[in-house]
Order: sequence, then structure tokens, then C-alpha cells
Amino acid sequence: MKILLLGEYSNVHNTLAEGLRTLGHQVTVASNGDFWKDYPRDVDLARREGKLGGMALMAKVYALLPRWRGYDVVQLINPMFLELKAERIFPIYRYLRRHNRKIVLGAYGMDWYWVHECTYRKPLRYSDFNIGSTVRTDEPALKEQRDWLGTEKERLNKLIARECDHIVTGLYEYQVCYEPHFPQKTSFIPFPIKMPTASPLPDQHTRTRVFIGISKGRSAYKGTDIMLRAAQQVLSRHPDRMELIQAEGVPFVEYQRLMDGSDAILDQLYSYTPSMNPLLAMSKGIVCIGGGEPENYEILGEQQLRPIINVQPNYESVCHELEQLILHPERLPELKRQSIEYVRRHHDYLKVARQYEALYTK
Repeated sequence: MKILLLGEYSNVHNTLAEGLRTLGHQVTVASNGDFWKDYPRDVDLARREGKLGGMALMAKVYALLPRWRGYDVVQLINPMFLELKAERIFPIYRYLRRHNRKIVLGAYGMDWYWVHECTYRKPLRYSDFNIGSTVRTDEPALKEQRDWLGTEKERLNKLIARECDHIVTGLYEYQVCYEPHFPQKTSFIPFPIKMPTASPLPDQHTRTRVFIGISKGRSAYKGTDIMLRAAQQVLSRHPDRMELIQAEGVPFVEYQRLMDGSDAILDQLYSYTPSMNPLLAMSKGIVCIGGGEPENYEILGEQQLRPIINVQPNYESVCHELEQLILHPERLPELKRQSIEYVRRHHDYLKVARQYEALYTK
């Protein structure tokens, strides 16, 4: 098949492309590299700052459109698959719809269905937008609500979701937001991870190394600020037992270098499930402290492995779980083993690519 993957989110499309190519398909990834993370791509769609940057990107996209015809599948990472205003994307989407066989919409992150469902229907006990029946009113959550609710982004998302041939969700959370609206054309497929070729090195350090990655401008939204505060508190109590490593706003290559050799990763306070970065860490034998709710294991059909140290969305829970790990490092070898096996069993990029291949040919 000839496949175009448009846009990027935490290396999902680049990793999927590697798997699909290994299976013999012709794949093109066109993206901005997910901003500063700078993931690999075949066609660079990064936008320079300012109005002129937007005009230059528009010109580039329109020049590329004749080449984006005749694909068996065009998969969009998000309704906002280009770094342009929503109203500019409408005609580009319609062109892609008209000149290609199938359009698949990825439900992998921020969009109208995620914001709206978590704000109003609340299918999750907690999320980026609600804690129980209470809607979050902090500025990062309000900003996303202003951005998506009652805007051109909402209209674009609804149009693509209604017209596309299929919707693929990458996490349990996104599945419960989309499936009620589109039960006939929504499928869950786990995120793809390329397993490391080398086995993790045995521990050479006496203190437990804890890693935390901080996304520029999204720390409060993702709860990383709370997780960092909790980690600093535990570190102050046990400086002889713990080491804290931070990465903030660095390219993917540097992020990986800083993460390698860690024992545990703190990631995404409000999540039920591990996303791409913690999954990558788990593939290296790094234990995830974050989202590991029962629903995460159920949607994967996993009945044995429990590698994730699940935390509730509050400072006290993170402090408690992290401190218990620091005080009982003998738990690490088994959790690390399970982490690697969990990713191999459910997220291996070739296994995931075969699931996408089956979907595309359906």
C-alpha cells in the first residue's frame, strides 16, 4: 500500500512508518517533528514564527498537494494536522479527501471530543479536564476549552470525524470519548514502540534514579508540576537513596540520552494509561510511575503483568508511591522485567503495524 502519515505526536507516526515499511508498504511521513522534539520525518512541515511563517507554510503545503494524491491511505495525526489555523485546514482536508482512497483520523491527543467529553459527559473518574464531577478551572485547562469549544477547531474536528473512513484511538481515554459517537468506525490500536536492540545494563548505582520530562508550557496541564514537587519532597527526605534527573523542552535525542539509565519515570498525573514517552522508558526497563488504572490493562486484555505504579491525581499519592519505591528498591528488578515484557507484548512496532495494516485493508 501507498500510505501518507500527516502530522506527528510523540513519535507515533515515525515509529508506525518504520513498522509499515518493514512489512513492505510505501510510507511517507510529513510533519513538523512535533515542534522542539524534532522527530524524524520525510517531509518537513515545521513553521517559522510569525505571520510570514504561516504564509510560507501555506505556500509549501499547496505546492506539495499535487504529490499528496493517489494514496491508498492518508492518516491524520489530529484534526489540526498542520501548524495552521483551522479555517486554513478545511480546503486542504477536502483536497485530501477528494484525491485519495481512504482517510483515517488519529485520536491520540488534544481535540474537541477529548475536551468536550471530559468537560461535560465525564466518562473518566479523572482526566485533564475533570476530577470526579468537578471540572478543572485552572488556566491550562480553561485555555484548551477556549481553544476547542465553540470554535473553528470544533467544526473541523466534527467534519473530519463524520466524513473520514475510520478513527483510530491510541489510549483507553480517547476510545471512551470517540466510540459512543462513532461505534461503527472507531478502533483502539496501542501506540507503537521500537524495542531497544540491547538489553538494559544492570544497575551500577546505589541511589534510585528518577527521571521526569517537562513539556514546555504544558507542565501544569499535564500535572508535571505536581509530580516534580512531590519528587523534590521525597528527594529532600531521602537524598542518600534517590537521584532526580530533569529534562525540559529538549529534542527527542537529548531526552532519550537523559532518560537512559534511570530506574523510574514520573509521567502524566491525570492519565489512566502510559503514553509514548513512558512506554519508550518501559521498553528500556524503566518503571513508570503514573497512569496504570485497571481499564488500561482491560483494553489490552492483559491479565498477568502489572508493571506500572499507579498514582491518583494528587500530590499525596505521588509522594507516597514514589517514597515506597525509594524505600523498597528490591521491587525494581521485577517491575523492570515486567515493564519490558509489557511493551513487547502489546506495543512492539511490528505487531502494531500489522494491526494498522489489517485496519487499512479492511
